[in-house]
Amino acid sequence: MIRLSSIITLFETTFLPQYKNQRLPSHKKALGAMKVCRTRHSLLMLARCDKCDEQVYVPHSCGHRSCPHCQHHESQQWLERQLKKQVPAAAIDKTQTLWRTKKSGKNTPYLFSHTALAEVFRAKMLEAITQEGFTLPKQHPSKWVVDCQSVGTGEKALIYLGRYLYRGVIREKDIMSCKNGKVTFRYQNSKTKQWAFKTVSGEKFLWLILQHVLPKRFRRTRNFGFLHPNSKRLIQVLQLLLGFDPNRALAWIKERPKMLCRYCGETMTIIKTRISPTRVLAALVPT
Repeated sequence: MIRLSSIITLFETTFLPQYKNQRLPSHKKALGAMKVCRTRHSLLMLARCDKCDEQVYVPHSCGHRSCPHCQHHESQQWLERQLKKQVPAAAIDKTQTLWRTKKSGKNTPYLFSHTALAEVFRAKMLEAITQEGFTLPKQHPSKWVVDCQSVGTGEKALIYLGRYLYRGVIREKDIMSCKNGKVTFRYQNSKTKQWAFKTVSGEKFLWLILQHVLPKRFRRTRNFGFLHPNSKRLIQVLQLLLGFDPNRALAWIKERPKMLCRYCGETMTIIKTRISPTRVLAALVPT
């Protein structure tokens, strides 16, 4: 398997000057983190077996959201929190007397028209930007791209969103080759569901990945209203009134895998973290 860290090491020196007018400080930070993730250059943690006292040094993960190695457990934790916020899709009507559901609306697969929602959201967003004193580019799009699909209970949509928020944009097993300055990778066509292949320069490949790295202080999603993290009690009240059990969707969530001893198979406990690899190497070399 071709490691992303090896591709970064190979093309970083040519990528940085080639995209110096496009890249952001967050892009360079992401490259630096993923370049050493779980390699001999990364920080180490010390784990000890609870039974036989065997000790082993394990490389730290970088923890960056664009890294294909990291954020697996954090993705599961986020998904669990979101599933606990589920309520049946509905809304209060204009008179604030009717709890409007899809069944009480028109014979359509949606509670509201997604095209109308897009226009309203765009208008409110542009109004808020203007009120803050920002000037929009003259050529900003007059129409927003909108995609609205039926997601059933919403569990599959949350799983997809969790992968987007906390996982790298490409899996290392989808990197097919890296030779002669070119990288070939595969991806699944969203329409045909068929696998397709693409070959680009190594620098272009890094840029495709870094385009998903947000600038500093930007966030991919924000929750408002009763979905806000400070509204846990309100969500519980809604779930109680609507007779909805949020725990029914949590049964399939897996626990975080335990680190097992290679000798006796018992669980190992992390006793020290963020250890410099040079310190460990110096301790192992006889004086």
